[in-house]
Amino acid sequence: MLIKKVVNQKSQKTLISIWKTSMKIAFFDVQQWEESYIKTHCSDLDYTLYRQPLTLDTACLAREAEVICIFIPSKITQALLDALPKVRLLITRSAGYDHIDLAQAHSRTIVVCNIPTYGEHTVAEYTFGLLLALSRKIVQAAEQIKKLDFSVSALTGFDLKDKTLGIVGVGRIGQHLIPMARGFGMRVLAFDPKPVLGLAQSLEFTYVSTLEELLAQADILSLHAPLNAHTYHMINKDTVQAIKPGAYLINTARGGLIDTQALVAALDNGILAGAALDVLEDEQQLHQECPIAQQKQSYEQLKTLAFNHVLFSRPNVIISPHNAFNTHEALLRVLKTTQTIVRDFIAH
Repeated sequence: MLIKKVVNQKSQKTLISIWKTSMKIAFFDVQQWEESYIKTHCSDLDYTLYRQPLTLDTACLAREAEVICIFIPSKITQALLDALPKVRLLITRSAGYDHIDLAQAHSRTIVVCNIPTYGEHTVAEYTFGLLLALSRKIVQAAEQIKKLDFSVSALTGFDLKDKTLGIVGVGRIGQHLIPMARGFGMRVLAFDPKPVLGLAQSLEFTYVSTLEELLAQADILSLHAPLNAHTYHMINKDTVQAIKPGAYLINTARGGLIDTQALVAALDNGILAGAALDVLEDEQQLHQECPIAQQKQSYEQLKTLAFNHVLFSRPNVIISPHNAFNTHEALLRVLKTTQTIVRDFIAH
């Protein structure tokens, strides 16, 4: 469990339920299955549940909360923290925490927790599923058969055996993905700025010294790095030039690791033969139902939004809705860990 400092929150919309306890707790981004679990296991706590994310518009709902629990759609900014004067603990029910301004939280001496270990093999399994879908054109085949088209001439794929999988980031997810690839007879290379002594030998892969070295050799590239100032747009117009022609790209980490415009260009010019993306750059903008002209976005955001829509139409691109974490088992682990964090914080 990562502990850092965070801030306070408020909200305004659909109230789901309220219980009693000594410390007020507000849950945002709550799904129906989460509501059922919380009602069953947290009946002794004073909590309030909200379906919607925590925003400036909904912050008023959590003005008295000392504990706030969110998910990725809730973007915690300085302005939002200003609206949450009593928050002492902020929990994100996710492994990533790039949606939280940690510097602002730290300055206010608020504790921030994420859930880093709930689904490493869950995401790795999904990643390998995308790899199989790319290599055997499974999505295209499924769409084609719905049209009663039984021809296979456009569905020829490639074997994974003896292909090279390049992994960026050998953390928990990367370490679970490597044995899956080895089980299919793949060669595995990996780049990580902090290689772990003995890990390559035990998992049967090879570290390379630079990202460019990995890109030049990988038939399939899979991203498993956190999003921060050092990794933002690590796949960009310059680094794509090092990619082995005809390679495939998979991203189940964070959309901001890839410059979307550079990705589209790499697909257009044949540097990349295809891609599978469970995350997109500025993906929250795609959730908005209002017209683009009514959205308060910068030029760069609008450009990214446009290129994301270009990707939707590509037959060699698979896109899923940030779904890699989404299994019953992983979600249950998230809630159990969240409950433990809350109770430990209250107890101390």
